[in-house]
Amino acid sequence: MKPTKEKDLILISAPNSAGEVFIRYLLQNKIPVAVMVNNSLERERISALGVQDIICINTKKEETWVVPDKRLGKVFLFESSLNLCCRYIQICRSWTSKPIYVVTGCGNPRSIYRGLGADYIIYTEGQDVSCLISNHLASDG
Repeated sequence: MKPTKEKDLILISAPNSAGEVFIRYLLQNKIPVAVMVNNSLERERISALGVQDIICINTKKEETWVVPDKRLGKVFLFESSLNLCCRYIQICRSWTSKPIYVVTGCGNPRSIYRGLGADYIIYTEGQDVSCLISNHLASDG
């Protein structure tokens, strides 16, 4: 029997509609995904999208930021607030050496995100960021 290569999960924080559109696109294309949430309402919203792997984080207690027992790959953080996005970058950078993408519609200083460990900051006012996945697939996860 041939061993199967386990694929990395794309890790996402999707507190806005652009993030939800991105999750739907991933699920439709059967791309493995895990989503980070920091409250029960967000957990319910993400679960309703059909996401199976939901990682609930207490962003206020650093001792709870334990590396998930999942094979994590690239990280896509959809910005809803500067503070939360910065916290997620700190958490995710300790979990993976793969690229972290921050998707923002705001003009927050990019140097803050880069200084915390984000590799790419993508500014967009649109909802469709499926081009990010085209790049992901081209680079083989």
